[in-house]
Amino acid sequence: MTAQGSKPTGAIGATGAYEITQRQDLHMLHNKAVGLPGVLFLTVTGAAPISAMLFNVPIGVGYGNGIGAPASFAVATVILLLFSVGFAAMAKKVTATGGFYSFISHGLGRELGMALGFGSVVAYSVFEASLCGGFAFFANAKVMELTGANIGWHWFALFMVALIAVLTFFDVKLSTIILGAALIGEVLILIVFDVGIFTSPNAMVSGAAVNPANAFIGFAAHKNAAGADLAAGAAAIGLFFAFWSWVGFEMAPNYGEESRDPKRIVPRSLYISVVGLGIFYTITSWAAVSAYPTLDDAITQAQTNSAMFYLQPAAQFIGGWAEQIMSWLILTGSFACGMAFHNTAARYLYSLGRERALPVALGKTHTHYKSPYVASFTQSVIAAVIVLLFAIFAGTNDATQQAYLMLYGLMALLGTALVMIAQALACVAVIVYFRKNHTADAHWFSTLVAPLIAFLAQVYIVYLLFANIDFLGGGFAFANWILPIVIAVLAAGVAFALYLKTAKPAVYDQIGRLIYEGMAK
Repeated sequence: MTAQGSKPTGAIGATGAYEITQRQDLHMLHNKAVGLPGVLFLTVTGAAPISAMLFNVPIGVGYGNGIGAPASFAVATVILLLFSVGFAAMAKKVTATGGFYSFISHGLGRELGMALGFGSVVAYSVFEASLCGGFAFFANAKVMELTGANIGWHWFALFMVALIAVLTFFDVKLSTIILGAALIGEVLILIVFDVGIFTSPNAMVSGAAVNPANAFIGFAAHKNAAGADLAAGAAAIGLFFAFWSWVGFEMAPNYGEESRDPKRIVPRSLYISVVGLGIFYTITSWAAVSAYPTLDDAITQAQTNSAMFYLQPAAQFIGGWAEQIMSWLILTGSFACGMAFHNTAARYLYSLGRERALPVALGKTHTHYKSPYVASFTQSVIAAVIVLLFAIFAGTNDATQQAYLMLYGLMALLGTALVMIAQALACVAVIVYFRKNHTADAHWFSTLVAPLIAFLAQVYIVYLLFANIDFLGGGFAFANWILPIVIAVLAAGVAFALYLKTAKPAVYDQIGRLIYEGMAK
């Protein structure tokens, strides 16, 4: 075992990386456990297509760019595809379960790497708790619909935490099966929705919905045909919620060590996720706005009863059975999304534990299942604590206010801010990494222009988040603490790295630098 005061052995070239497969002191994940479909199930489920559509599109239509909401998804597809070009190039060089943490450490140094290591742990940890709030809200509503009983939302949220804890204890293959089934169900019902609307003679299909120019145009406050007041829409809101809908796809590199061919599978997963989701989101949001006779009808529904924005057209154009299936799949989709984020949070904790930046026990894997079971259990405890804190301080008697708007909404904002910052810095890390370490493989577009454009776009999205924090945060006081929390988390990471540099140089040397170059079958 490497002593804390001595320099590790086995550094690879100028990058200062350390190959893990020859190390006897490290616990390994289940290598070659999943192929491309498995990685896609583990990551795309995090983006949660049905949640993205049912939660985000009504806000984009009602408070953002109106008819241009589908165009926002098209614009986001292009920007995130540019991000993926550089991210995929980096993934071909660096295979590590640390994801952002490892990439940024290689490109921008160990201090920023540790900062985003802390940031990533917090982001994906709170994402799981966030989805527990969303699940609890819909579960509470479904139970009330079936039985009339109003069960405290925290019981549903804690049930979800416990079930995820049990399922993720086992082989990663179990997660791929569960997440794959949930994802397929979501996609199928949304395809049925799209076909049902686009083939109906009553649909009002307009090309204006996918005109990119309309993604950048809001609308003024006005009255609808019934004389009701409609609030103004800001294009920035629509654009932000479009980008928010992809959060989760970037998790692919975290499964590199468990995939059968990481240098091929991870880049392909990124491209398939971005393009596939982009086309799907654009078409499905276009179908939704086409289901309403006029744009004002769509805006009115979005502003007054957003929960029915998709469900009402499903019942009208397809049938009540489609509405019912959607109402059940939003439950399974929320659960699967939370499970996907749990898996990623556990792998960040595992990575930091394996490199001895956090307690070594976090870097252990199960002797049989090869799952990061200690890190996974730790993440379950974190998620449960967050749920309980909201239950104690916010209350448990109003699922809409406490579980949905507060736990789901506020934790999603905190996590999204950290992920967007990580993506922006990852773009810069790609540029620097190739210029310093792989000049022969550097390319003017894939490792310079594409990540530079993506960096500027990600910075703009972060700006949109904090410029509209009052609206996005629903007026809750906690929203004003999100920026200070983000700064504190990142600063703590930098400070901890500087401490390790002096007190434990061997640990500092390994920050984000343990990589996987493959093992024999």
